This record gives sequence, C-alpha cells and structure tokens, in this order.
Amino acid sequence: MRGDHREPDSMFSYVSPEQRIPKDHPLRAIRALVNEVLEDMSAQFDQLYAKTGRPSIPPERLLRAQLLQIFYSIRSELLLMEQLEYNLLFRWFVGLSMDDAVWDPTVFSKNRDRLLNQAMARTFFQRVLERAQGLMSDEHFTVDGTLIEAWASQKSFQRKEGPRDGDGANFRGQPRTNDTHASITDPDAKLYRKSKGAESRLAYLGHLLIENRHGLIVDAMATQADGRAERDAGLLMVHAQWQRAPGRRRTLGADKAYDVQDFVDVTRELGCTPHVAQNLKRRGGSAIDARTTRHAGYAMSQHARPRLGERRVVVCVRERRVQSDPTAETAAEVRMTAATCLRSAARASVGQPERPLQNRS
Repeated sequence: MRGDHREPDSMFSYVSPEQRIPKDHPLRAIRALVNEVLEDMSAQFDQLYAKTGRPSIPPERLLRAQLLQIFYSIRSELLLMEQLEYNLLFRWFVGLSMDDAVWDPTVFSKNRDRLLNQAMARTFFQRVLERAQGLMSDEHFTVDGTLIEAWASQKSFQRKEGPRDGDGANFRGQPRTNDTHASITDPDAKLYRKSKGAESRLAYLGHLLIENRHGLIVDAMATQADGRAERDAGLLMVHAQWQRAPGRRRTLGADKAYDVQDFVDVTRELGCTPHVAQNLKRRGGSAIDARTTRHAGYAMSQHARPRLGERRVVVCVRERRVQSDPTAETAAEVRMTAATCLRSAARASVGQPERPLQNRS
C-alpha cells in the first residue's frame, strides 16, 4: 500500500544524534581522540579566560569546529556556521544540541583568533602527537616545502622608497624585487616562485616533516619565502628530532632542492643520513654519491616521498590564504593537527587507511 505523505509537524524527536551517526563513520574515532586531548588541555584553557564577564564560545567547541572546517574544506566561517545550523553530523561533532543557537560568524572568528595563538596551536598538536607515538617511526623521515599564498595582491607590491606606482595595476615590464618592493597590505609576504616557468606570487613557505611508517606529520613550520628557507626549516626540524635522542641514527628523504652540500653536511652532523634526490644537472653535480644511493634504504626513502604530497595538500592548502607570518605559522599548525588526527585515528581504530570524509548533509 502507498505510504502516508503528510508533512511532518512533530516538535520532539526521540532519536539522539549519537544514534543517528553511523558506527563506522571516520569522525567517531577522530572525536574520541580530540576529546581526550581537549580534556587534558582544560587547565590551560582556564588560564586563558577571566573568572568574570560574559561567557565566550567554549574553546573545545571552537577547536572542533575549526577541525571540521579543515576536514571538509569549508571556504569561510560564514559557510561553516550555515552548515552548523542544519547539519546534524556537524552539530554532533562540535557538541551542539539541536536547540543550541549557532554563533555569529564574526563572533566565532574573533573568539578563534584569540584562542589559537602559536603556543596554543602547537600544544594542541603536541598532545595529539603524543597519542600517536605507537604508530610512528623515530628513524625514517621525509621533508618538503610548499607555497602558502599570502592575502595580498600583486597591486599591493609597491616601492619601499620613492613614489608609488599608482594603483599598482600596470606593472608589466617593471623590475620588481623583494629588495626594492614590499606589499603594503602584508609586508612579511615575499614575491616568490617555486619552480622555473612558474609565476611569481606573494607567498610564504610551509614546511613539513613526516615519518615514513604511516605518513604521520611530525613537525611543521611556516616561514618567509626565499631560496634557502626550505633547507633551513628542514635542518631546524631535523635538529629538533636530534635533541630528543642524540645518539639515534636517522634517514631523511627529500627532493632535488635539498641536494646542496651545506644541507647534506649539517644533516650528517646531526646523525641523519641524507636520502635526497640527486640533482645531477647542477653545477658540480650531486652532493651525495653511490656510497649513499647504493643502499636499499635510499630507494625506500625515495619511494616514501609521494606520501608527503598527500599530507601537504591537507596542511598547506594553496587556496587558503593567510596574512602575516604568525598567522601562517598558526594555520600550518592547525592543519597539521587535523591531518594527524585523521590518519592516526583511522590507523589506531581499525588498522586501515583512512576513509575519505564526505559531507552527508
């Protein structure tokens, strides 16, 4: 018989959001992991807020909502609040009941920016990383960098001294360098191109260090864009690993941009074997030879490098623009945390590669 097609007018529901979310949904394992971390950070949150005054958005909900925005590539806080208004899965993950009001996008942004300073973002990541230690290798790593586009247009790139170039719209044929020009809207951004033939952009550089066993992110940095930033950041992250266990031998995979004698020498001083891709076309040849490349471990390190491209897309999203160096650093930290949550929760809960998150609204 034909079913009844009357518009629902019931006010109450007897099925909780917990019952509606599938038992095998990837966000379940991630939420359990994040809740443990946020519970441990509760004392730190208390120190950030005054004892009196108007209550703010709970920091736990701010961080969960920020993770959702990264997982589902939601372009703006306005669209995120729209999703929280009617998306049951999002409400459940953040911790909102069906009757809770959704925050104003501007209020949400200001509360988030006050909470997510560099120290808090780094602490959040370190707590997540502590829970993934059993899945991580402490001997074999890969490093790479990527562009993070700055929130500044080419028109804003004006002369540091002397008269400005009008509105900056017509700059064709004019010599413009970082020594003579700077962005008037984001002075920390630098004009940079990642490879030959690519266009120059006002950008920062994001850097990642991952371990090769499961592709989990170990460290990340955001720096100003210049020709040495990738190698300098790589050495800083390797040095941090060396400080944890100075006597342990490690390997470090990287692309041809890292095949420079200074980088190779310092890496070896830190007890790490540089498994960099050989740049045989460079003047003077490669900085490594058959003494390194003949071993099976070198081929394994090069085989693991494509994993970094997957993590890099999550952490340093090219479409996600940032303004100022601290903001770029914080953005990289939060995206790094999201990628680590996704992969470590999937590995720890079911022992399989992570399922792609899909918006089921």
